Amino acid sequence: MDSQAKRTHAYFPTPEEMRTLPPDGGANYNRLIFEKSPYLLQHAANPVDWRPWGDEAFEQAKKEDKPVFLSIGYSTCHWCHVMERESFEDPEAAALLNRHFICIKVDREERPDIDHVYMSVTQAMTGAGGWPMSVFLTPDKEPFYAGTYFPKEDHMGRPGLMRLATLLGELWKNERSKALNAAQQVVQALSQAQPKKGREELGPHTLGKAFAGLKASYDVQQGGFGRGNKFPTPHNLTFLLRYWKRTGDAEALAMVEKTLTAMRMGGIYDHVGFGIHRYATDPNWLLPHFEKMLYDQALTANALLEAYQATGKEEYATNAREIFTYVLRDMTSPEGGFYSAEDADSEGEEGKFYVWTTKEITEILGKEDGALFISAFNLVKGGNFFDQATGQKTGDSIPHLQKDPGRLAADLGMEKAELESRLEKIRAALFAEREKRIHPYKDDKILTDWNGLMIAALAKGGRILGDEKYTLAAVRAADFILDALQDGEGHLQKRFREGEAALPGLLDDYAFMVWGLLELYESTFGVKWLKKAVTLNETMLDLFWDRKNGGLFMSPVYGEKLFMRGKDLHDGAQPSGNSVAAVNLLRLAGITANEECREKAEAILQAFSGQIEAQPYVYTHLLGALDFIIGPALEIVICGDQGARDSTVMLDGVNQRFVPNKVLVFRPNTEDCKELDELAPYTREQACVQGKATAYVCQGYTCQRPTTDPEALFRILS
Repeated sequence: MDSQAKRTHAYFPTPEEMRTLPPDGGANYNRLIFEKSPYLLQHAANPVDWRPWGDEAFEQAKKEDKPVFLSIGYSTCHWCHVMERESFEDPEAAALLNRHFICIKVDREERPDIDHVYMSVTQAMTGAGGWPMSVFLTPDKEPFYAGTYFPKEDHMGRPGLMRLATLLGELWKNERSKALNAAQQVVQALSQAQPKKGREELGPHTLGKAFAGLKASYDVQQGGFGRGNKFPTPHNLTFLLRYWKRTGDAEALAMVEKTLTAMRMGGIYDHVGFGIHRYATDPNWLLPHFEKMLYDQALTANALLEAYQATGKEEYATNAREIFTYVLRDMTSPEGGFYSAEDADSEGEEGKFYVWTTKEITEILGKEDGALFISAFNLVKGGNFFDQATGQKTGDSIPHLQKDPGRLAADLGMEKAELESRLEKIRAALFAEREKRIHPYKDDKILTDWNGLMIAALAKGGRILGDEKYTLAAVRAADFILDALQDGEGHLQKRFREGEAALPGLLDDYAFMVWGLLELYESTFGVKWLKKAVTLNETMLDLFWDRKNGGLFMSPVYGEKLFMRGKDLHDGAQPSGNSVAAVNLLRLAGITANEECREKAEAILQAFSGQIEAQPYVYTHLLGALDFIIGPALEIVICGDQGARDSTVMLDGVNQRFVPNKVLVFRPNTEDCKELDELAPYTREQACVQGKATAYVCQGYTCQRPTTDPEALFRILS
């Protein structure tokens, strides 16, 4: 059965057959058949004798006196699929691996703690990282060799897995001391490299240094950062918006706008079904890796919403709505949680679901509309899609825009509104036709951390765009996560799939969920969300805080003991848990007047101040916390009747403005505010003046005179 069939789960045994399988999976499967992870299940019929990560696997390695081959990836990873096809489905390669090693598979999305530790190893040993990750370990989990993708045989300078596995297997048998010495050196080097408490002084100069670093890597012609692969990196954009707000530097805002526009026009964006692909493999944003990740949707929508606040330009609001349309349509579970990802491949080919030929377009749309779409979205007869492995044209085209709608309409002699209306009808027709195709595999596990990001984006979108359906979707997801993925002790679980919540929650799960809960509070002013955010934040500090050096570990105090307890600060594809936690702590300090929260945020920055000062542009989400601390940061309390026009005018006016360093509290005029009084006691004395909606704008809990005039409030915010 081909690998695509496996990725669609067509090969699975029935529940009755599952009950008859032996513990090792029997003749047709390996031990991964009993797992819930879609990635592990993709490999459950491999001839490689895969085992899940756990004590049993390492005990077996000790018993058989074998090293461990650890393979880490994720379900929508293109090169993971390639390595599976070339090696893990190959009987010869599988037999070699089974003979020399105990083979373990890890889903990096379920176990980012394991992934982080061994990615640190891979980067230290090779100078690079990525997935699939291939690490060779002692039975005590200590690494002695590492790499990423290996072809089956030597190819284009890459060692082949067949040769490598043979050499390392023989090394373990005949020259084990070399492997053990290598492992000890790696462990010692990484232990010494663990960050110690920093002593650098951070301040406005740090923000300027970060801006200079981003400016140096900025692509003036195409937008984005770097000259090769182009990633969305939305936290770079939200940092630049804050820098523009602080300094008035128009170049910072221009960098944001050009990048967002280039992404929306490029092939990295799905112009037919909406949503953003993982990254572009070229500097022009044309050729993407086609997988779609939930976190990219959430973080990109967040950046678009802030750009809309900053500029008032409707195209950013429209783009955010499109992303939400995709997520609510295709990535939402019946329970209300959000799925993790969609694969790049379908029918064994990357991008096949998303590309078109000019002939197809004309047949579907007819001559006139077909010609308009082909012209507008730059499809060409020979195709513009190149196979990444061969570099050859496939004959297919990736829809993308080279002109914005206004310029395109002018060139076509049409009004912009008329063009947009026609293109929307065309898009809907193509979407309906595309739905008949075989869809890419959907990774339907529900991850707490990524759901936290999506909850935050939707809640923020609900209040900024004034659309309650986004807020309601965020509420439903938050209710589901807190009901299904939180145990009786208040600890979060990592993953939900097929009715099962499992795996201990990690730092990102707590930090990202607190972010989502804070956005929900400011969108609904339901005190229960604030209360849950406070409680979950306290649990996070109890479980993850480094009492010696400051900052937060990735794994909880009761987590699995590896050769090091990792800390992640780098704001990469997602912001780090430390970065998000620092901003959360400052928002909680502002809302609740809890100075301990502010002190903890400052301690996170201080703990990593050495790394931040050395390369501040690598920590752009964390610099949002520094920007907040430098201030001015505002506490805005609006008292009034919830839903009344005067209250709504004030709240909407605040939400329409880009004021990143603020918290917003609403105190109902007529309701019992006991819970709010307990959480934010400073608001007890703040009441409506003459029965009207009244705004109190405070800084460090010292308030200006209250105002009932919305325009006076907006002048203060400006």
